[in-house]
Amino acid sequence: EIKSSAEIPCVSQPKGFFFPSCCPPDVVVWPRSVEEVSALAKICHHHCLPIIPFGTGTGLEGGVGAVEGGVCFSLRNMDRVLDVHQEDFDVTVEPGVTRKALNSYLRDTGLWFPVDPGADASLCGMAATSASGTNAVRYGTMRENVLNLEVVLADGTIIHTAGRGRRTRKTSAGYNLTNLFVGSEGTLGLITKTTLRLYGVPEAMVSAVCTFPSVQAAVDSTVQVLQAGVPIARIEFLDDVMIDACNRFNSLSYPVAPTLFLEFHGSEKSLEEQVTVTEEITRDNSGSDFNWARDAETRGRLWKARHDAWYAALALRPGCKAYSTDVCVPLSHLPQIIVETKEDLVLNRLTGPIAGHVGDGNFHCIMVMDPNDQDEVTRVQEFTERLARRALALDGTCTGEHGVGLGKRALLREEMGPMAIEVMQGLKATLDPKNLMNPGKVL
Repeated sequence: EIKSSAEIPCVSQPKGFFFPSCCPPDVVVWPRSVEEVSALAKICHHHCLPIIPFGTGTGLEGGVGAVEGGVCFSLRNMDRVLDVHQEDFDVTVEPGVTRKALNSYLRDTGLWFPVDPGADASLCGMAATSASGTNAVRYGTMRENVLNLEVVLADGTIIHTAGRGRRTRKTSAGYNLTNLFVGSEGTLGLITKTTLRLYGVPEAMVSAVCTFPSVQAAVDSTVQVLQAGVPIARIEFLDDVMIDACNRFNSLSYPVAPTLFLEFHGSEKSLEEQVTVTEEITRDNSGSDFNWARDAETRGRLWKARHDAWYAALALRPGCKAYSTDVCVPLSHLPQIIVETKEDLVLNRLTGPIAGHVGDGNFHCIMVMDPNDQDEVTRVQEFTERLARRALALDGTCTGEHGVGLGKRALLREEMGPMAIEVMQGLKATLDPKNLMNPGKVL
């Protein structure tokens, strides 16, 4: 099925910002099987047409923009859950299956897939961007949870990165092709199936909110909880600006102060121990008493507020646009970088609420700005570059989960160094010698 490019969504960014405001493809195709993907890729390869994979379009670094035109492969019609192996804790899905759709499908099996980037993203798209989210501190990122991939290369060749039908928890056979494609952002091939690890649904879950007198105290608590070996499922940081925005947007009444949202998974007995240790640590750092969310409905409201952070931030300045950037540093450097980032925002008169998966050392600044104010746009761009370089100076990375896309290619070179970039370019040239797969991204 082939349709006009007008029928594919295109999320615009502020004009003159890090990448073009909208880059629609010349053609959109909607294949229904891997055979159709392969046949269409062969046509594109023969005619030297760029190929842009599209899942749900929830990425944040311009990864689905067709900067050189070409053919957009919208994979949403390939939406089957193919194999669930309950006793082996794994599942194979096509690229049209989203995170929420999979967990709905699994609801009677006692299993779930916990990687949660917030958006109801395509699971193959999540693999392509190495997505993670609020549960990564306990369950890992997509990189740790993908067992095998079916990939269509630029010339239409179909490969299985761990071998056809393989789904073992570990292997030492050959090069790790699976993780080569995880995080490749559509620049090496089209992911048409992914085999994922599943987990047992915890016997019990409980969430809590705790406020602190300072950013330092909140982040110190996070580091100490992890150092104490507490297997916490989620530990999310919101600064005072972000929690104020969430209160207004979701009609909540949490104190306007640096805040941690926490969640514990396990048996009833293990939860008691986890909560006791965590409460002791937060009290030692002048944290408030825990505000508990024990039932599913209350927990759902709490985490909806966290996932609505983008919309809450936008509501702070009606009529403005937002750009979200993320960095990640080793845990020991997390208090320093968040404190310095807050100072930078205040000094440069910028609206940038901070929310982060601090259990991984990863946090986001949601930059809210007037796209018609060129001075503010410039200050935001300079701030985001300073933030990334601040992370690099602390042995971190310029992106923990958003990816490189168009916006962070220069920063990737600074992070990896010229020799590592050369190796990446060599891999790209081997797999895609005509540079047709999502050209202009990552490298």
